[in-house]
Amino acid sequence: MPEYLAPGVYIEEIERGPKPIEGVATSTAAFLGEAERGPTDPRLVTNYNGYVRLFGETVAPGKFLPYAIRGFFDNGGRRVYVARIVGAGAVAAQAPLSGLVVKAVGAGLWGNRIFVKIGPGSVLDKDGNPIGFKLQIAYWDSFPDGGSPFDAFANPDQLPRPALTEEYDDLGINPASPDYFGKRVNNRNSALIEIEEPTPPLAALPAAASATLGDGTDGDPINNIAFRGEDVDPEKRRGLDALKLDRYREVAIVHAPAADPPTVADVVIHCEQNRFRFAVIDAAATLAEASTIQPRNDNDTKYGAFYYPWIYISDPRTGARIKVPPGGYVCGIYARSDNTRGVFKAPANEVVSGALDLEYNIDQNTQEVLNPRGVNVIRRFPGRGIRVWGARTLSSDPLWKYVNVRRLFIFIEASIYNSTQWVVFEPNDPRLWARIKQTVSLFLRTQWLEGALFGEKEEEAYSVNVGRETMTEDDILNGRLIIEVGIAPVRPAEFVIFRVFQKTQEAKA
Repeated sequence: MPEYLAPGVYIEEIERGPKPIEGVATSTAAFLGEAERGPTDPRLVTNYNGYVRLFGETVAPGKFLPYAIRGFFDNGGRRVYVARIVGAGAVAAQAPLSGLVVKAVGAGLWGNRIFVKIGPGSVLDKDGNPIGFKLQIAYWDSFPDGGSPFDAFANPDQLPRPALTEEYDDLGINPASPDYFGKRVNNRNSALIEIEEPTPPLAALPAAASATLGDGTDGDPINNIAFRGEDVDPEKRRGLDALKLDRYREVAIVHAPAADPPTVADVVIHCEQNRFRFAVIDAAATLAEASTIQPRNDNDTKYGAFYYPWIYISDPRTGARIKVPPGGYVCGIYARSDNTRGVFKAPANEVVSGALDLEYNIDQNTQEVLNPRGVNVIRRFPGRGIRVWGARTLSSDPLWKYVNVRRLFIFIEASIYNSTQWVVFEPNDPRLWARIKQTVSLFLRTQWLEGALFGEKEEEAYSVNVGRETMTEDDILNGRLIIEVGIAPVRPAEFVIFRVFQKTQEAKA
């Protein structure tokens, strides 16, 4: 209650009516896998070139993260967090350089191919002395001839040329300066290195010097434990454990390209525990016999979908024809369908952009075996291209049979959850009940008008109840506000049936 202690005119701002509920993003993905290089904490990339800058483009045989990223963006994806996975015990390469310790941004042997050079800055003061120093970095993705990093800036014509170079000129040593090296190089600005800030700060500009980083290691072989990335320190969490942090809340789709069964199980568990995420799962390669494909035996879940078979694409680096898992491409189709139609539209009957061919051609008879098992097949249709031809989850519960139904509920639940935090600690009385009912009803009315809910009338599409019919006196006394929301989701027309009959001409009297 405001205080009025002196005569005068007072203006007050008050809130009345419903608060708007903002729909959450449904197309932001998170991909986990082995990359050529880069940081190990999840990083947001919004195009393929951004991925290449941070994580490189080459991978070991049998690793498919860059292909999944390329397929995601080619098929309509816009935002993806990339969680690079490394083995336990992996160490980042580093080297001392003129009183500074320079480290690779992520663990692994790749850091041993980084060359760093310090020299005088370009801008001079009135006495002709540089006001700062220049930092030059070069990275090679490989040395086919067994060579080692060299000064590519002094010898620009020497082969092989670096895959990536960076240059920071006129860096300062004063932490209060906007040109301080800790601000311009660190804080996720450099894709290759970070510099430990010395205590106390440097008293003079670092002398000219150069070094190759060393002692980086890949650690143990990667397994599902590495994908979990569990650590007591939140800053050291990696993989799935890092994605639990609040800063990655907008992630709605999770995918690990060509992951082994234990890792797939961990991804599914992660989505089930989070409740607002959905897993896209790849079939294993070379599954020719349909009778052996039983994905529900390992994961009976309403928070995941399974896609088969693998597809052939053109390698973005070499142009060669290669076989890759379909999941990254499917995640892009999810995003494209969400952004053009809505999350309520089944992400199926959509062209797989970039697919040249299929590992196996699935006919109608084979799909009749696979579809009831929750296998979403990718098929080639004459004159219509290669398309995703299935929209089922891995759940044996018929209520959660379809991908779009599960994802629509995720969208509505997450939107209501995020936008109604203001209700907590409000007086639990009829005025609050009326306001929260208006708030949720307004949001659901919008979804119904957009076609997300089934029904010719609003009362057929959704219902919102709150008050004495949803709460007991014990609930109210113990601070529990219970709102019951019912929605009628639209389900896809999976089986389109035309009934044709012969109509005979009736004799006229």
